[in-house]
Amino acid sequence: MFASGIARASRQNTFVTLTLLSPVVMLLGMRQNLQKPRKSARPPRIRVPNNERALFTVNNQKFVGVIQRLSLTGGSAILSKGPIPRGSLADMGLKTVFGKVTAHIQFLHSGADGIPLAQAFRFIDMDDVSRERFSAAAAQMQSAGFSDVEEKGNSLGSLTSQSMSKLRDSISRLSVLINSGRRKGARK
Repeated sequence: MFASGIARASRQNTFVTLTLLSPVVMLLGMRQNLQKPRKSARPPRIRVPNNERALFTVNNQKFVGVIQRLSLTGGSAILSKGPIPRGSLADMGLKTVFGKVTAHIQFLHSGADGIPLAQAFRFIDMDDVSRERFSAAAAQMQSAGFSDVEEKGNSLGSLTSQSMSKLRDSISRLSVLINSGRRKGARK
């Protein structure tokens, strides 16, 4: 039955090209997914320059970590002690240009920011003075260009959407060319 369906379609000069249609449908679906707004805006992440160190205390043991990234909700560090079990609570002391910041943190997953030795953490609690100092230091680093906030029109989502649109248009034009070539070949 399948073979006779193909023969019948060929006799009527009807061409069905699912291999070209499928990527276009997939691209349209992907484009819609890329344009969906996030549920919550993530605070800007800041690349910490100059291998800044912080003092971590876990179960009365102190060790140093090199801060990789920070945000208002947490960050990541490469720890001298190696990875700490996920969920472990700790205290962190960090010197900023505005004074010392102390915070209670929770360690999260390893491999943060694509760096195998970096471990993510989140802030659990911070006193008011430390919060003011940390916010001021984060704002200063962000204004100095260390933030991952992208300029308008250059976001990864925007660039990806533009690239997908160009790819979809190219596939569409290619499909038209192939189909018109088949029609001309069928007329001969």
